[in-house]
Amino acid sequence: MSGPKSIIRHETWTIQPDREPDAKPVTHQMKCDVCGDQSGEDGSWEPPQTWVLNHSGQNPSHHSYTEVISRPWRTFMHT
Repeated sequence: MSGPKSIIRHETWTIQPDREPDAKPVTHQMKCDVCGDQSGEDGSWEPPQTWVLNHSGQNPSHHSYTEVISRPWRTFMHT
């Protein structure tokens, strides 16, 4: 019976934003740092920005927000 075999090979990988036609879209979302409430994800910046302004208007003490961006990435090996 033979023992396990190992194959070790060094490869160089690169990462870049995925701009292929079938890539997921970049989305924007805003999260209130005070209460944790958050906007919906959107492919446009305007709806999350509008959500922040409305949320601040309804909650005058909520001044801090975090932007959440989902951006697809892909890796590939250099040949």
